Amino acid sequence: MMLKKTACEMLTVLVIGLIAVFVFPNYVAFYTVISSTIYVSLAILALSLALVWGYGGILCFGQAAFFGLAGYTYAVGAFNFEVTAYAAVIAVIVPVIFSAVLGYFMFYGRLNDVYLGVITLTVTLILFKLANSTAGDIYTIGNARLGGFNGMPGTPLLANPFGNGEPLSPHALFVLATVLLLLSYFGCRWLLSTRFGRVMVAIRENETRAELLGYDSRRYKLIFFCVGAGIAGISGMLFANAVFVSPTMFSLNYTAQILIWVIVGGLGTLMGPVIGCIVLQVITAYLGKTGLIDPSAALGLILIVFVLLVPKGLLPLLTELPDRIRQRKKLLSAEPAASDKGEQQ
Repeated sequence: MMLKKTACEMLTVLVIGLIAVFVFPNYVAFYTVISSTIYVSLAILALSLALVWGYGGILCFGQAAFFGLAGYTYAVGAFNFEVTAYAAVIAVIVPVIFSAVLGYFMFYGRLNDVYLGVITLTVTLILFKLANSTAGDIYTIGNARLGGFNGMPGTPLLANPFGNGEPLSPHALFVLATVLLLLSYFGCRWLLSTRFGRVMVAIRENETRAELLGYDSRRYKLIFFCVGAGIAGISGMLFANAVFVSPTMFSLNYTAQILIWVIVGGLGTLMGPVIGCIVLQVITAYLGKTGLIDPSAALGLILIVFVLLVPKGLLPLLTELPDRIRQRKKLLSAEPAASDKGEQQ
């Protein structure tokens, strides 16, 4: 039954992804394409925590740190390299290296979940403070000025390395973001289906038992942590192309939002946080335009409602709804039959 649901989910994701790539950009406004690119890039960020926390049991508050590192790395590389594709690749590699160093000290230091969360949050805030303190001409890396709290606007956009070197159009950037989201999702699915993924889930369930069976939980957690950082790096690189790089990428705002996306979408699922991210981004954008309620307050209310009333999240609720409806119909149909039998007796 579980395999059938997983296969159905993967097929649904593939169909929606193909529609998004080949149909969606041709029938929506230019502004909608740009906004959708931002939503998709942030959905990849949500997917990174969905994997690390939902399947690895690692409550990490540092996904925003990897997200911001990738954005700044891409911007610096794009200003200094003639081929922006090199900057895009390095933007994914740097967060992975950073997470490997940070994760080594955390996991091999046997820190529990509370300390791990505190350290990753502290590192994110340190990077936020550091990025804000880089105003002035002295804070440059090659041709790139870090810009302090103003960020790095005017970053060269990603160009097709196999074409004439022209920057990608907004439509092409949206297609690239969607394809990378699909590849990230199916890559996570493949990873979880391997022996490594199954061992990681076993470690999440009972780390002591897994170690007694001979598995080094520290090594598995470290690799899983780095994979999540790499996915967050893809998100940061795309976001740097869709918007611009600034210290807000390291902010508490994004750190909190990532957690909310995962909880609302459904912890322990991959597609749930992606759906939660896109839906909540659309809601907050609408509230920001209309001014009906502060978007941050709305997110807080939504989080409270889901924690209290829908603890499993949005996707599990939607997938379980047909079964609940069928069970309800069976109960309703059984009640008249039972009453008729009682009357006959």
